[in-house]
Amino acid sequence: MLYTELILKKMKTSGLKTQAKLVTLWLAFLVFFLNCQGEKPQPSSQAQEIEDIQKRSIVILKIEDVPYSNADFESYVRSMIGDEIDSLTPVSLSRLLDNFIEEKLLLHAAQKMDLSLTWEEKKQYLAKLRNESWRDEVEEPLEEAETHHLFDRLLIEKYTYEKVKGFDASEEEIKEYYDLHKRDFLKPERVEVSQILLKTEDRAIDVLEKLKGASAEDFQAIARDESKGVEASRGGKMGIFEMGQLPFEMEKVIFALKEGKLSQVVESSYGYHIFRLDKRHEAELVPFEEASTSIKVKLVDQRIKQFMSQHLQELKEKTIWSFYPENLSFPYQRNSS
Repeated sequence: MLYTELILKKMKTSGLKTQAKLVTLWLAFLVFFLNCQGEKPQPSSQAQEIEDIQKRSIVILKIEDVPYSNADFESYVRSMIGDEIDSLTPVSLSRLLDNFIEEKLLLHAAQKMDLSLTWEEKKQYLAKLRNESWRDEVEEPLEEAETHHLFDRLLIEKYTYEKVKGFDASEEEIKEYYDLHKRDFLKPERVEVSQILLKTEDRAIDVLEKLKGASAEDFQAIARDESKGVEASRGGKMGIFEMGQLPFEMEKVIFALKEGKLSQVVESSYGYHIFRLDKRHEAELVPFEEASTSIKVKLVDQRIKQFMSQHLQELKEKTIWSFYPENLSFPYQRNSS
């Protein structure tokens, strides 16, 4: 109010020109005052970086005296899925965090057993991963953090092996499983089939005419000369198939054929086919001797998974550890299952 009274007093005692100047001055002051009232201080980019660094360094997990921060978890996730971490939902991040905690508990248990990796073990492990094409064609040097996570997982594998290396399945257990799950070892009906693939329907009809009364050897010879299919060099032999492994339009024709018989011309997106049913294999039960190895692997694998699940639960109960979900950079979602 003081500013208004002063200006009005001046306008009464001054000329028109002076009054205009004072009004302009007052309006400028008013705009400046209102702008100052509305402005809010914006954090600088440097302040934002400091805040991010502080957030990444906050501890989210502690196993005895070993702390793990948001930065450790982020590095773990990047080692698993690369740089797509920003696209993950809170649920996906939560499940990865569950795995992270379990791995760190197993790692802690391995270290308490005084397990360690030899240089030769590390070298062989990296060579195995490269042979399995886990990296791009162009070999790139491993980053220190990436190597660290890989060797942690190798040590966990070594620890797990020490825990389960004596696991086995007896002959009686294998036989009992076989008898109880015979339906799983029933091979369905299968067919051996050959084809000649042509580009045009007219040509396919001409070739089918040539095949009337032809033997299996004649069919193979014509397939080598005429077929445009990838199996032409094999005399048209496509392989052995069971129901559901071929496109339905082909399957309904092939499985309806009698052994040694030819189909009519069948059109598909590939061209025009002439099929020959070379041999039909009726449904049969896989013999116990043939199935026993896969059953043993299955039983031992089930036993290992069950043991490790129980072992992890014991580690969670016996190890001194703390989890701080409130310190995470995302809202943690508990696993309802």
